[in-house]
Amino acid sequence: MPVESGGPRHVAIIMDGNGRWACARGYPRAHGHKAGAEATRAVVRAAPDLGIRTLTLFAFSSENWRRPGAEVSLLMALFKRTIRREIHELRARGVRLRFIGARERLSPALQADMRRAERLTEANDRLNLLIAVDFGGRWDLVRAARKLARACVDGEQAPDAIDEAALGGATSLADHGGPDLFIRTGGERRISNFLLWDLAYTELYFADTLWPDFDGAALAEAVHWFAGRERRFGAVDEARQC
Repeated sequence: MPVESGGPRHVAIIMDGNGRWACARGYPRAHGHKAGAEATRAVVRAAPDLGIRTLTLFAFSSENWRRPGAEVSLLMALFKRTIRREIHELRARGVRLRFIGARERLSPALQADMRRAERLTEANDRLNLLIAVDFGGRWDLVRAARKLARACVDGEQAPDAIDEAALGGATSLADHGGPDLFIRTGGERRISNFLLWDLAYTELYFADTLWPDFDGAALAEAVHWFAGRERRFGAVDEARQC
């Protein structure tokens, strides 16, 4: 796939529609999640060739704990198997894997696998792959506020000096900047508590395609759509004021 001129460097995706994809075919929801994992593999493979340097995927939100216990257990088991299955290919393809979110509620074994995957890929630089697990945009902002509050108490930060840069520097994406392009599959038109701070000037692309059917070609279509957008960040093009 050719690199799109003016394409996004950082793409964030809500991978929605696994359960509906399975139900529409008469399969249990578990089958949809497994098919979704294959779609994730295809998108990760395609991203670097489209000029994407950072890909942030919403794998499991802080609200997803409200799902039935059996489904949560299945998702965690699938997540663990996927890390172990994919880590060597990711390493060989130059992908650096990182996880963002609150890890405390995850099993010790899963946390260990996550740390190992991050360690094995830390020297890679072809694609930064960020997986959001037990993540929520509000959680991220609260965490950032607490971090700054502790710095103020410790005398490392003056309260009056806290500005947008300081708060943004305390969020999970501080090292990567906000996404240029946000994609949500599955037909819903909302951001669902994902990256609330970081999506301020992000282009929003909503696809009706259910996640298991989203592939490299679908990602390329979204990138092409982005390349046609005019991003002004609140400014006005003086040549096109009317």
